[in-house]
Amino acid sequence: MTWFPQERKTRSGTVFASFWSPIFDVAPLLREAVAVESDEQEDIEALMEDLDEPLPDDSWLDELDEPLPPPPPPKCWCMDEVITLGARPMPYAHVKSREKCKQVKEQPGGQRPRPATLREHIRAERTIPTALDATELPAAHGVYTAKVEQDTWGSKKRRTLPELIGLGFRLLSWDGITSIPILDAHGRIITVLVGQPSDPAYTKSATRVFELLEKERINACFASAMAKHRHGGFVALNVGLSYCKGQSVPCRLNNGEHTALLGHLLVDKDVTQMATFASFAFGLWAPKLHAYYDKYDCQLRRRHPHLTRNWERSVFSQATFNFGPRAWTFKHRDILNVAFGMCAVQALGDFNPKEGGHIILWELKLVIEFPPGALILIPSAMVMHSNLLVGSGEHRASFTQYTGGGLFRYVDNGFRTERELAEEDPDEYARICEQKAGRWEMGLGLLSTVDELLDSIE
Repeated sequence: MTWFPQERKTRSGTVFASFWSPIFDVAPLLREAVAVESDEQEDIEALMEDLDEPLPDDSWLDELDEPLPPPPPPKCWCMDEVITLGARPMPYAHVKSREKCKQVKEQPGGQRPRPATLREHIRAERTIPTALDATELPAAHGVYTAKVEQDTWGSKKRRTLPELIGLGFRLLSWDGITSIPILDAHGRIITVLVGQPSDPAYTKSATRVFELLEKERINACFASAMAKHRHGGFVALNVGLSYCKGQSVPCRLNNGEHTALLGHLLVDKDVTQMATFASFAFGLWAPKLHAYYDKYDCQLRRRHPHLTRNWERSVFSQATFNFGPRAWTFKHRDILNVAFGMCAVQALGDFNPKEGGHIILWELKLVIEFPPGALILIPSAMVMHSNLLVGSGEHRASFTQYTGGGLFRYVDNGFRTERELAEEDPDEYARICEQKAGRWEMGLGLLSTVDELLDSIE
């Protein structure tokens, strides 16, 4: 049936999509067309009645052993396929641009930063140089993990800001928004004070994540023993992929009775937004290292498709939720993380960052204000770090993402343990062992310099 749109007007009063004309009327033509169509339909029906043979019936359907499949459901049109009457169709270039943006955002490694974003955040004048030489930081042979801490004296002691200043630490005042890269003696970006988007909606998301963690903490009624571990006196739940000593293949961590709790956190839209932002920032400040993570993760998932990411747009394989109410960490290294890798740490809570919650980077001799909602990227396996306690009546939690070094070793070994590799392919085992000597230098080469990032904008 032919349908004629009605007259429409824009907000300014301009008439469009109108078939009305003072000298031309379509009504008579429409009536004539309908009449002709009706006559043709009557002729067809009369012709069918005059046939000598009866019309075919559908009794033969009863002889089938199985019923016919149901008819396909009607096509569900998406909004991009619907052209509203009277509105201009979307230009083809806009359709392609929207589809391209969607593909970029959904690619495994997440959305890549645009040149405009790089120019906004990467500023040479904001850098903070240090005398630390990253090559002197501790790493185990093969650098899949870091060395066990040697300086453990006073690791569980609760420090204060005046005490640290007296020990020669430098205090960095930070608004939690402005991006500040921290460099080692060779200009490598060894730590990044990333910050957070200036959008108030993101600040609200971070607040909702903290409120969600507090709600889950209260409802879960964690056992007191869960708040006693080497990182601090608070409950910490890990989720994601694991491959440590005693495992022949990687697997997802078994969270037991807390599986449902963590599942709720993983699908929460605000947690997902924070996780995605952390991975995006990682790609902005360490693009070569980010690509290295993404490459190994894709290889692992091709071999074991069931080993899914916590969040599809985050390249990190593991995450930790550090519950409050006043979480602060002891002096430690995350020795199971890949030695040259980055850990994304996001602070949460309602505390005053001028008074407490600072992050302490011991080898860098820095104590840094760490406001709620802000993100910091640190090489947590190389650099000893801890926190200051927040004030009485204040609350703090945190959310971290990282990738264990064992997963990289598993992929390098051809998806085998080292023992299996040595037994099944001695030549390949010897080649892998030779590569271990140069992997520390290779890993540090994946860290970017500010000049490299600025050159990539051109």
